[in-house]
Amino acid sequence: MRQEFIQYITYEKRYSPHTVKSYISDLSQLQSFLLSTFEIDDLETALHPHLRSWSVSLMEDDKTARTVRRKISATRAYFRWLRKYHDIKNDPTLKLVLPTIPKRLPVVVEEVQMIQLTTAGIFPENFAGARDRAIIEMFYHTGMRSAELLGLKDFDIDYHQKTLKILGKRNKERIIPVSDELLEVIGNYAGYREELPQTDHEGHFFVNEKGRKLYPKLVYKVVNNYLGIVSSQRKKSPHVLRHTFATHMLNRGADLNAIKELLGHASLAATQIYTHNTVEKLKNIHRDAHPNG
Repeated sequence: MRQEFIQYITYEKRYSPHTVKSYISDLSQLQSFLLSTFEIDDLETALHPHLRSWSVSLMEDDKTARTVRRKISATRAYFRWLRKYHDIKNDPTLKLVLPTIPKRLPVVVEEVQMIQLTTAGIFPENFAGARDRAIIEMFYHTGMRSAELLGLKDFDIDYHQKTLKILGKRNKERIIPVSDELLEVIGNYAGYREELPQTDHEGHFFVNEKGRKLYPKLVYKVVNNYLGIVSSQRKKSPHVLRHTFATHMLNRGADLNAIKELLGHASLAATQIYTHNTVEKLKNIHRDAHPNG
């Protein structure tokens, strides 16, 4: 694996650090397989039968279809780069077949549970309680990702225009409208934050008790703890609140294209998964309410 490829996906393609790390790991695993199985020490000399054998071995090792697809995608990206920049004619990935991923509906919190969480006086009336409520409400009102919330800066909140500027994947910006209710919640948190010691948090909106920028595990813990109060479901992550936002919006008649823009999806196909939840809900209503259900 050439070092230039890592620089390419890092700086030119602007893949996330997590994706870059995964690509490096996947290609390194492939190199090890080729060396141990076929005594091939140069990835660029691999042929289609070699890669097909590797794909089969992954499935036999009980790797999930999603994992195998990611590893094949990393390999395809590498050979595409070789064809484009190094005039490599052989691309053994062209005929590789991707395993099918079983469709899984997004996990969501029921609307009545979200109402209970935000109106039942569950959050303590102190800095931590105000901040934690702002985190929960921010996820639920906007559908933003955890990384987007962590990256939110003070100047990204426009109280006059009632909007948030969010920096999404691949540095794509989007503007999200903010309700008066959410503005009140984040304003309450901001008031508590003013009483904290002034430390260098680089202008990040969400901070801990010491005035420092939050980290992903703390945000996950906050969401997990509070969703656990109103819901017994196994998954209780920030991404569940993103799914919940989109599903509740769709259930109440929001246009799918509008939800796509709010979520920052690159294509409508990624947003359409939420229609399945709505269809399933209608099926359940029909089954329970119809005389012959």
